[in-house]
Amino acid sequence: MSDQPTDFESLSLSPGLQQGVEAAGYAQMTPIQAESLPAILAGRDVIAQAPTGSGKTAAFGLGLLHRLDPALIRAQALVLCPTRELADQVGKQLRKLATGIPNLKVLVLTGGMPLAPQLASLTHDPHVVVGTPGRIQELMRKKALHLAGVRTLVLDEADRMLDMGFEEAIREIIGKTPKERQTLLFSATFPEAIRDIGRNTMRDPLEVTAGGVTEQPAIEQTFYEVDLSRKQTTLAGLLFEQRPESCVVFCNTRRDVDEVAESLKHFGFTALALHGDMEQRDRDEVLVRFANRSCNVLVASDVAARGLDIDELATVVNYELPTDPDVYVHRIGRTGRAGKGGQVLSLVTPREISRAHVIEERQGSPLRWKKPVAVAPAARSAPPAAMATLRIDAGRTDKLRPGDILGALTGDAGLPASAIGKIDIFATRSYVAIARNQANNALARLEKGRIKGKNFRVRKI
Repeated sequence: MSDQPTDFESLSLSPGLQQGVEAAGYAQMTPIQAESLPAILAGRDVIAQAPTGSGKTAAFGLGLLHRLDPALIRAQALVLCPTRELADQVGKQLRKLATGIPNLKVLVLTGGMPLAPQLASLTHDPHVVVGTPGRIQELMRKKALHLAGVRTLVLDEADRMLDMGFEEAIREIIGKTPKERQTLLFSATFPEAIRDIGRNTMRDPLEVTAGGVTEQPAIEQTFYEVDLSRKQTTLAGLLFEQRPESCVVFCNTRRDVDEVAESLKHFGFTALALHGDMEQRDRDEVLVRFANRSCNVLVASDVAARGLDIDELATVVNYELPTDPDVYVHRIGRTGRAGKGGQVLSLVTPREISRAHVIEERQGSPLRWKKPVAVAPAARSAPPAAMATLRIDAGRTDKLRPGDILGALTGDAGLPASAIGKIDIFATRSYVAIARNQANNALARLEKGRIKGKNFRVRKI
């Protein structure tokens, strides 16, 4: 990394954006921000190799907000993301960064949601659109979303969007934006298809790499050779031994996701499955429970886990090695984020050894192999998740806010504030994490009491 200043104040941001930086709690720039922001603010196209946790959203967020004219009511910035979950997170962060810009409209438009409300929301043009390629393409074709005024186009996690089959949609969307726009491309890996998009759609882009983020020395990678018939018990044994506070187990198929989650439940773990064939509401619920620490093992497919945003993920497990080494790089980037330590455990059957050799060649250093744990998992007790989740059948449509739930729990339910964790509010449901030893008490008190003067159905899930 070069020796440029890393203080946000060195960027000479407008007072409105400086207010947003303070609201987001930023002080020092991350390496990717320090490397890219001066060029982004100057209007240059940028290609950045930046995995999850590198601070990329603030980098492109400040850039696109810097170029906006709030008085001009039309879509001036478009951010494409691979999944609804990631788009929601980007939308939230952009709104926080835009705290000091009055009357700015940020709209999140994704698949997995009803189309009619999104069409209605486009009656008045937003300033910033964040969305998934399929839904943006659909709204564009219906002539509901107009991109002729776009000044900044962002492709976030571009490699995953291509992996998910969005290349044609992305190229069509880019073709509907002005040629003189600024284009910012962020990707954890750079396969040839990404380089091709860069060559064909960008003007003299600055290429930036988040120094040290993709190959964190803090990530300890260990490989275990294991027979296929012993994989599930070996996985349970490793988790008993390591006792990670939070862990994602990656599987290559939906069938394995379901089978491995059931196997871990059998051994006493609080495990949940996450794959693309699940209903959106069920996916949301699983992600909420994992993020709020009421589930300590998430068994997931690569596509379903794309939008997962966990600050401190202790362990990533490859139940099966991916066939593409780029996918392996992306999986392990889930842990050891923002300089924090983490570990990766990979279970390798004899038929997967060749995949391990490809990873070894890619990393340019020998892999660390260990013998798997020779412990009978049935004789051990799995560590319980720290929290439990209560689901309340009410949400934004009932005008429910986090403060209402917090007030009911600390008031009528008599819980100490320290026992209450993350609160998530959706359209018709809300979720609150409660310290596991207090959850039944909280449920009983809420069932008898009221939230915001009303009785709502509450369940422990």
